[in-house]
Amino acid sequence: MLFFRFLAIGLLSGAAVVPFLWDQRGDEFEHLRLAALMGLDFGQFLTVPITLVVGAWKSGSWSERPRPAPPGFVLGGITVAFGALVLAQAMASSRWLNGRPSGVGDPDGEYIMAALAELSGVVTLLVGILILIGRGVAIACSRKVDVLPHVSR
Repeated sequence: MLFFRFLAIGLLSGAAVVPFLWDQRGDEFEHLRLAALMGLDFGQFLTVPITLVVGAWKSGSWSERPRPAPPGFVLGGITVAFGALVLAQAMASSRWLNGRPSGVGDPDGEYIMAALAELSGVVTLLVGILILIGRGVAIACSRKVDVLPHVSR
């Protein structure tokens, strides 16, 4: 579960890098959306490996710190919402790029970046769902109670 926690943190923190990787070519909203998705792709390319390495280092068995608690519903919910948002925007950009977009230098290259953003959205959505399922199962296992009272004879 810790792998999914650090993967989710890496995927979410890729959005923080978007303003620094901005490269917008046109003035329309579609160009803005495509630039944000491309920045997110590059940001996640940078942040996911860094967070996984830091997470492995922080939670290693040789570490003196206690293992962190399993990820909860808040991280899972935010990750699901972020994944759904990225997936919806990437699908809209893909539909726009399948037409005859004006002001796009290389529609094929831009379409590949939108497809990578779709893949990122799907992975983020699945990681969030897995975190929610894992936390739900952990809570259900911790709250098991006997339904039938013990009968002593």
